[in-house]
Amino acid sequence: MHIVDVLLLLTSGPPAAILEVHFKTQRLFQGSRLRQEDSAPRIVEHPSDLIVSKGEPATLNCKAEGRPTPTVEWYKDGERVETDKDDPRSQRMLLPSGSLFFLRIVHGRRSKPDEGSYVCVARNYLGEAVSHNASLEVANINL
Repeated sequence: MHIVDVLLLLTSGPPAAILEVHFKTQRLFQGSRLRQEDSAPRIVEHPSDLIVSKGEPATLNCKAEGRPTPTVEWYKDGERVETDKDDPRSQRMLLPSGSLFFLRIVHGRRSKPDEGSYVCVARNYLGEAVSHNASLEVANINL
């Protein structure tokens, strides 16, 4: 429905229908004003490089702002990171702040699933914001 259609409806029809259309139109335009306050996501806290010990917990921080509140996803070496939201058994948790928490860093001779370069991506309907890269390295402790 266009503004012209609404004006035509307001000038014809029974008074109750005209009043109802008027209120619906008012809500429509008020809703439009609210949407102008929406904003694209932006990263306000970027993750930092980490060096952690095998088996220890770790957190890559990320905080995003925007309206509506953006969703946050993490990517490691270009691939989406699976978290507890995808698989309740995952040892990686997406925190409410947007940070990525590792219950324990997994690292073996042949498999290094947690080591790599990470970015967080915040999205809402107005766009997306990508954080700086952060590397997660596992400390090589030789005793």
